[in-house]
Amino acid sequence: MYEEQLEFIKNGKGFIAALDQSGGSTPKALALYGVPEDSYSTEEEMFDLVHKMRTRIITAPAFNSASILGAILFEQTMDNKIEGLYSADYLWKKEGIVPFLKVDKGLAEEADGVQLMKPNPSLDALLKRANERNIFGTKMRSVIKEANPEGIKKVVDQQFETGKQILAAGLVPIIEPEVDINSKNKEKSEEILKEEMVNQLDQLNKDQNVMIKISIPTVNNFYKELIDHPRVVRVVALSGGYPLEEANEKLAANQGLIASFSRALSEPLNANQSDEEFNALLKDSVKKIYDASIT
Repeated sequence: MYEEQLEFIKNGKGFIAALDQSGGSTPKALALYGVPEDSYSTEEEMFDLVHKMRTRIITAPAFNSASILGAILFEQTMDNKIEGLYSADYLWKKEGIVPFLKVDKGLAEEADGVQLMKPNPSLDALLKRANERNIFGTKMRSVIKEANPEGIKKVVDQQFETGKQILAAGLVPIIEPEVDINSKNKEKSEEILKEEMVNQLDQLNKDQNVMIKISIPTVNNFYKELIDHPRVVRVVALSGGYPLEEANEKLAANQGLIASFSRALSEPLNANQSDEEFNALLKDSVKKIYDASIT
């Protein structure tokens, strides 16, 4: 199964759907979906509602392996079921879509122009559960806000250190050092980031292969060196706050870079839509993101 999934992610045509809103971002995701905060009173009720949202997306006709290579899940979603199967098993066995899991515990306070990941002492236990749930890979996010070489190096060092822990558990890590799209020196940050990333990639062994998730670069095709690196399975791009149309336009200008959109994917969807309207809007979004990903 692992080799089949690896081949599909590496060479398949399509994109990765990010359905991994965590506790902190879930209220906003639900609000955008038309479910206000006064619709629930406990965290359990909130997570039930967001699981219903994710289930509606995942079971929609357009959510299939003809366009979507993988889907990133939140821990609570991994432990829930869709049509009687755990979410990862539903994705792979029913849809042929490779399951990933968000494993970070959120962002630390900003220092040196960046936000590192919070400490994650329970990661090994989570990776063990991920293997039990048939998860293929993981995703973890840091944020770069300023072109601070020391801060950016810390972000990349932490990402790869954690990535090696994930590789040792038999999973494929998605390294995600996001550059804030509103940063005043975004292009300079990307220059520093790429240099640090290449340095780390060059130190990996032949059996240590990773994925990379990054902001769409300021200069088109700037990350070609990462896309072509022998230790990189695939490079995917986050929408980073760009509206769907703008994100797709920018993505399409970068050959070999594919989408891993979250908010941009679900942007037009609403809990109050009929199934017919919901499915049609999701189909339109999926097609647009797919087209931008195969340039």
